[in-house]
Amino acid sequence: MPDPDPLPPLREVIAAHDLSAKRSLGQHFLFDLNLTRRIARAAGPLENSTIYEIGPGPGGLTRALLTEGASRVIAVERDGRCLPALGEIAEAFPGKLEILSADALTIDERQLLGNRGIHDSVRVAANLPYNIGTALLVKWLTTENWPPWWQSLTLMFQREVGQRVVAQSGTGAYGRLSVLAQWRTRAQILFDVNPRAFTPPPKVASTVVRVESLQQPIAPAELVDLEAVTAAAFGQRRKMLRQSLKSLVPVPEQLLETAHVPPTVRAEELSVVQFASLARAWRAQQQR
Repeated sequence: MPDPDPLPPLREVIAAHDLSAKRSLGQHFLFDLNLTRRIARAAGPLENSTIYEIGPGPGGLTRALLTEGASRVIAVERDGRCLPALGEIAEAFPGKLEILSADALTIDERQLLGNRGIHDSVRVAANLPYNIGTALLVKWLTTENWPPWWQSLTLMFQREVGQRVVAQSGTGAYGRLSVLAQWRTRAQILFDVNPRAFTPPPKVASTVVRVESLQQPIAPAELVDLEAVTAAAFGQRRKMLRQSLKSLVPVPEQLLETAHVPPTVRAEELSVVQFASLARAWRAQQQR
């Protein structure tokens, strides 16, 4: 059974602390207790895990994570206005919530967790600020050491971003983010969230995505090489690869032949496995 939430309704907390969502920080507050608990449950299992939350704001999802059974939550919030409200949650759940006043984009999570003796069973759960959501996901997907410091990511994005994460080759949403995500994780959209669930309501629908790390990539390649070939290929996504890859190599045809990729295809037509092959071919060409 979930623990009872001893705190007043979130709307009362926000009124007491005179809080309002800042557009400059990409904030949209969630008040719906049923929704925040649904997200918290989707991030599980919560017991015996450390939950790493980014942008908790006044703590709607934080409270849900704790009431649904999270044994430890580390919440990173850069908006100092929200810290007193988060402090009240920490007092209500003694020893279970640590609040860090910091910019999540600059944190070395492996070091942060290691300094606290945390080396496994870390799950990320967040209603990500819209203006840094994609940057944070790319940061977590492109960590050098793999398997990463996290086991799973359960994240709220603008729906368009969530669709890009899970998109398959041959579709309009498929791009560099799709390749980086699907190369060494398993990603799925869990459910959509209506704009009316937020205060203020965003102009677009949102979606909750769950990303689980794989032990190994689905095809061998070096991360730096995969990043390079996807950046070049999708940098001019409407052009054939024999043209778009000229930003990477002067004569792409040889590279494409080595990777067994037809020179007349476009980036969105290549599978993740084919991109890995292209990355290996580029590495081999550099070493000659």
